[in-house]
Amino acid sequence: MITDRRSLLTAAAALAAMPIAAQAQSRMGQNPMSMPMPDVSGVHTHRQFATGVIGPAELSLVTSQIAVDRATKADAREFAGFELAEAIAVTTVLKQLGTPVPPMDAKAQATLEKIRSSSNGAQFDQAYIDAQYENHVFLRDLATAYLTNSSSAPADMAEMQGRHLATLALATFKEHTMITQRIASELRA
Repeated sequence: MITDRRSLLTAAAALAAMPIAAQAQSRMGQNPMSMPMPDVSGVHTHRQFATGVIGPAELSLVTSQIAVDRATKADAREFAGFELAEAIAVTTVLKQLGTPVPPMDAKAQATLEKIRSSSNGAQFDQAYIDAQYENHVFLRDLATAYLTNSSSAPADMAEMQGRHLATLALATFKEHTMITQRIASELRA
């Protein structure tokens, strides 16, 4: 049983992102604040939540590793450091819970390539922050859908733990959505 708060947050974050992240990655390069997000209304189980989280968490880990060295705006660089620590924690917990890590799909690869190939400076910062915004909106919506659609009094211990993880992770997802939205707005100003 997972009892450590950090482990709970990590597991919750990792559970949610794969199918939704794939849809979000197809919209890279657009203003993320004006894009529709993927439908996550069908998420009912802790496994769906975990599976949805792990793909975006892996992409976030790789892109944040790049951003801690290449981001030039202080807020973007600071966010990259925090996000890298979060992504490491989330992917570690999800892997320990047995969540399979899917291969990076074409859309995620395109996002990674866009970030890798962006020129240092404002272009890189914008590409990285836009990708993080999309990931966190997706994760926020995924956690919300899971908590809304799953039983609030689950008989299954795994479902109860999944709900606990999603509850803890949701606060971070909301916070990171707001932070990346603010940074993206500043970068566009």
